[in-house]
Amino acid sequence: MSQDAGEAKRILLVDDDAEIVEAMRYALEAQGHSILIARDGNQGLAMAEREDPDLVILDMMMPKRSGFLVLEKLRRTRETPLRVIMITANEGSRHKAYAEMLGVDDYIRKPFNMERLVDSVAKLLD
Repeated sequence: MSQDAGEAKRILLVDDDAEIVEAMRYALEAQGHSILIARDGNQGLAMAEREDPDLVILDMMMPKRSGFLVLEKLRRTRETPLRVIMITANEGSRHKAYAEMLGVDDYIRKPFNMERLVDSVAKLLD
């Protein structure tokens, strides 16, 4: 499990819920990651294209463009697929199936234990 000490992994958080963003940012920075934040789907897409993060944590329900639309566009426009964890307050299994069809790396339902997210991030970035 060697991590290049000089190279913090860059994680883009795309969520319109400020409290959740802060909690995730705090937990992930504590693991030594560098955090980028977008407040809606359009901003998230623009930042993903511009910043080329190592991982995107994407909320499903957001203003302007949903997490699904962001994911669809990321999957269509990128040579190498970005690693994506989708988080959602939605209970429906249909959404999970669709997210998996689009190739999300993990799917986490809110409210979630921060350790669950940190573990998932560690696995995906290892």
